[in-house]
Amino acid sequence: MSEKLASAAQSGGLVTVREATFRLLRQLGISKVFGNPGSTELPMFRDFPPDFSYVLGLQESVVIGMADGYAQATHNAAFINLHSAAGVGHAMGNIFTAYRNRTPLVITAGQQSRSLLQMEPFLFATQSTELPKPYVKWSCEPARAEDVPAAIARAYYIAMQPPYGPTFVSIPVDDWDVLTQPVTARSVSTSIRAEAAAIDALSAALNASQRPVFVIGGAVDREGGWEPLLALAQRHGALVWASPLIGRCGFPEDHPLFAGFLPAFREEICKRLAGHDLCVAIGAPVFTYHAEGVGPYTPQGLQLFQLTDDPDWAACALAGTTLLTSVGSALRDLVARPGPAQPARQQGRAPAPRVPATDPFPDSFLMQTLAQIRDPGSIIVEEAPSSRGPMQAYLPILRSETFYTCSSGGLGHGLPASVGVALANPTRKVIALIGDGSSMYSIQALWTAAQLKLPITFVIINNGRYEALHHFAKRFGLADAVGTELGGIDFVGIAKAQGCDGVRVEKAERLAETLSSALAATRPTLVEVVVG
Repeated sequence: MSEKLASAAQSGGLVTVREATFRLLRQLGISKVFGNPGSTELPMFRDFPPDFSYVLGLQESVVIGMADGYAQATHNAAFINLHSAAGVGHAMGNIFTAYRNRTPLVITAGQQSRSLLQMEPFLFATQSTELPKPYVKWSCEPARAEDVPAAIARAYYIAMQPPYGPTFVSIPVDDWDVLTQPVTARSVSTSIRAEAAAIDALSAALNASQRPVFVIGGAVDREGGWEPLLALAQRHGALVWASPLIGRCGFPEDHPLFAGFLPAFREEICKRLAGHDLCVAIGAPVFTYHAEGVGPYTPQGLQLFQLTDDPDWAACALAGTTLLTSVGSALRDLVARPGPAQPARQQGRAPAPRVPATDPFPDSFLMQTLAQIRDPGSIIVEEAPSSRGPMQAYLPILRSETFYTCSSGGLGHGLPASVGVALANPTRKVIALIGDGSSMYSIQALWTAAQLKLPITFVIINNGRYEALHHFAKRFGLADAVGTELGGIDFVGIAKAQGCDGVRVEKAERLAETLSSALAATRPTLVEVVVG
């Protein structure tokens, strides 16, 4: 230690890196550490502060999923601690999803002692800052132990800047006991605003439109845009489509102006937008595609605008005018502008036909039943790709911040995310709708739900295979998809082994009663629903 540092330490001006980090986290409103500990992380938790809690996940991807759900629900970055290279590797699938979800996370991982790094010791991370790229916004291993708290502060500010996303800090094991200067949290803006002239131009285009249409993304709900979007759509009579494969709901799906969910295919998007004279993509790309298509990307005669806080989405859009802006503020600015003399007269999607009770019953009957019995204020966390169409048709989302799903197309996020969402909303019912195949990527999250006594209702939709691949195989002209059968998994047994209650239902006549009982439970309960 230098003479200057020694003098400061004697006068009480210095603290350990560990103490400085926990002081900083308190100031940032963070009191939980999500993690799965390893040897290179243990010194961080010496004399663990009583005002913090450690949320243990049994595998690192589960840890990231829980933190993702918690961060989205609290609107603040979650703090995560992983185990060196192996732990970051395990976590990468859900780090990718958090990046696509635009979820603010501060991810830390242990590293071996600085004095050993040149000798490639056991459990060290080679090029530690490169490992999580490109799916973190910023990555750092501080040059000095004294710089760790400042690096964590920077990681937080970057994670919370638009567009939100994960950041990463690698911390050598011997850094935590080093003395350093405390770091005081600063106020850093978390939104950007479009120029007034750009808002004026879009407002004028909306007022002149005869058949406006909105395509909305997850940023609407994430940035408090639900109410201003509803007001704007009603004022202009704009149809509202959900952008393909988004992770949040930004508009009441039972509203007369709600048109439905755009498919992620070029030809289908053009077909649905044909006849409109103005389209505004709000917090969404222009557009999201799942497979190569043919023909134009937008129908002829369509004027296109985009509101996004993502410079990459702005740059990759194939047409239109982009306003780089936080979506919530842009929507409020548009609502504050004068409106048209009268709204356009347009009608959204028709109600789906009733599904009769049959045995075996389809997943659409499950969604219809759940819609009838659940509280509209309950929160749905979904990861059931093959059941997404029936869910969108029969289980409408009616309120802001009551729906979360994965924006990346990966699996293993939904089940642990439901645990994080429930941890952030202790007084609200959380319902996890998870496919049988999806659940097995992160089934260990049931244990954390049981340990935390979270009254989540886990609904496992059991169709005995990766059904979504059978749907997609048809697009490629395949008669069948190999390696997709999943028979013989005892989901109720797995739930009970991890401390949750569990029940299996196969008959339509028992479905409503079984679900009602599970929704009323004060313990985590898994309902295995066998669908045909």
